[in-house]
Amino acid sequence: MDIMELVEKTKDGATVQRVFGEPITRGDVTVIPVARVAQGGGGGSGASEGDHGGQGSGGGYGLGATPAGVFVIKNGEVRWQPAVDVNRIVLGGQVVAVVLLLTIRAVVKRWRKGRR
Repeated sequence: MDIMELVEKTKDGATVQRVFGEPITRGDVTVIPVARVAQGGGGGSGASEGDHGGQGSGGGYGLGATPAGVFVIKNGEVRWQPAVDVNRIVLGGQVVAVVLLLTIRAVVKRWRKGRR
C-alpha cells in the first residue's frame, strides 16, 4: 500500500459527521452529541546495505474519539453540557492525595528531627 492509497482511505477520518452526531429530538428539546476526534498517521521505507539483502516498508493510521458533551436546544436557546470524565476526576484526586500525604510526611519528619 502506498502513501496516497492510505490517505484516500482515511479522508473521512475527521469529518463533521465524526465530531457532531445525529441530532436527537424529543418533544421541544433537541440534543446534538459532540466528540473530540484525533487522528494521526505515519509511514516508513527501507533500503539494502552491505551483503545482506533487505527491503522495507510501512504505514499506519490511528483515529480516536472521546465524548466532549452535547448541545441542548430548547425553546430557541442553546446550552452546552460538557461530558464528565469520572476517571480523570478520580485520577486527579488520587494525585492530590499522594502529594498531600508526602508533604505531611516531610513536615512530621522535620518536626521530629527538631525535637531531638
